Order: sequence, then C-alpha cells, then structure tokens
Amino acid sequence: QVQLVESGGGLVQAGGSLRLSCAASGSSLRINAMGWYRQAPGKQRELVATITSGGSTNYADSVKGRFTISGDNAKNTVYLQMNSLKPEDTAVYYCNVAVRTGPSTQRLYWGQGTQVTVSS
Repeated sequence: QVQLVESGGGLVQAGGSLRLSCAASGSSLRINAMGWYRQAPGKQRELVATITSGGSTNYADSVKGRFTISGDNAKNTVYLQMNSLKPEDTAVYYCNVAVRTGPSTQRLYWGQGTQVTVSS
C-alpha cells in the first residue's frame, strides 16, 4: 500500500512562487514515474509535469519555462517549483506516482491534492 503526502500549496500573488512537494510512503518501491496534475473548477484534470525514475521530464506547454519538476529517488519524493505564477494556474494540484507491480504492469496512486491560488 502506497500513500502520497503533498505539501506546499497556498495563496500567492501573480508573479510569485511556490514549491510543492510530494513524498511516497513504503519501502522498496519500484517507481516508474511521478508527476503533477491539476484540476480547476469546471475543467478536466490535466497534466502539468512528469519525471521518470531516469530523470526524463515532460511539461505542459502552458508551464514550460516557469515550472520545474525534480525528484529524489532515494526519498521517493517529487517537487514542483512554480515561478512567475499566473491566475490561470489556480487549481488543485495532485501528485501521482506509477508504481511497478510486475514486469510489464504498474499501479497508479494519487495524492489528496493541495490548493494553489494565484491572485491577480
């Protein structure tokens, strides 16, 4: 059983910064990738950024150049540094982890979500 604990959300003015963190519990986890998704009211949950255990990253076009995802494999932790925040970034941010369960299978786990609010 895996649990994800998120932190770092809050209220910030446009142009400000926040740093989100997400730690996965458990021992000897075989993590394929971790990432961040967000969901604004009335919208679908969307990808923000992902990082594989090998360090390969992927970003949504809307956050490229402003957000940076990083991870610590030893700590099973992923971070999201958010700079130059815009009101459009306001959403609940969810951490996600893909845990390897077999040679060709994995299971997805989701964090509880953390609110990020950017005022204009």
